[in-house]
Amino acid sequence: MILQSCKGKEIKKTKKYDEPEYLAKLQDTERAYFASGCFWCVEAIFESVKGVKEVYSGYSGGITTNPTYNQIGTGKTGHAEAVEIIYDPNIVSYEILVDVFFGSHNPTTMNQQGPDKGSQYRSIAFYNNEKEKEIILKKIQFLKTNKIFNREIVTEIKKLNKFYYAEEYHQDYEKLNPNNPYVKNISIPRLNRFKKKFKEILKKEH
Repeated sequence: MILQSCKGKEIKKTKKYDEPEYLAKLQDTERAYFASGCFWCVEAIFESVKGVKEVYSGYSGGITTNPTYNQIGTGKTGHAEAVEIIYDPNIVSYEILVDVFFGSHNPTTMNQQGPDKGSQYRSIAFYNNEKEKEIILKKIQFLKTNKIFNREIVTEIKKLNKFYYAEEYHQDYEKLNPNNPYVKNISIPRLNRFKKKFKEILKKEH
C-alpha cells in the first residue's frame, strides 16, 4: 500500500461561514479547538460525536496572518492544521471533547501523525480560558498517572490566539472525497478506529 500525504487539489463547494445555516448553529453553542494531524481526519472524527453541530478545518498556533495551505506546508508559519468545533455544551461537555482529542491520535509523536510529518501536523490542545486549560492539564495528568502511553506526551497546550479557516476545498474533504487514496488508506481507517473505541458518544447515523 502506498501511503499518501494529507494533500489535495480537488475543489468542491462546501461550507460558508456567513450563511444563515452557519450563523444559526452558533446559537447556544461553544467552540473548541484542537490540532492532531491531518485536519481531514480530525474534522470527520469530531463531526461523528453527539452534540457537535459543525466542525471547520483551519490553521492556528503560528505567527503568519491569513496563512494558506501551501504556506503552512513549509513549516515557516508556525501554524498547525487545526479544527474549530461548534458544540452544544448541554449535550457534550468540553471534557468529552478532550477525551476524544487524546483518544483519537498519538500525542507522543513530535511533529508527526501517522505518515504525515512536519510541524503542521503536531499535537496541540488550544484553550479559550483557564477552565479549559485546567481540564486539559487534568487529562494529561490522568494519562501519565495511568501510563496510557508508553512514551512522553508532547502535546502543546496553547492559548488560542487566532483561528484561520482553511481553503474551501478542505472543508468536509473526507466526506466529499471518499475515493481519495489518502482518505481511503489513512483517514477512514483512523475514523473507524475511533468509532470502535467511542461507540457510546457517536451520533446515531454513525
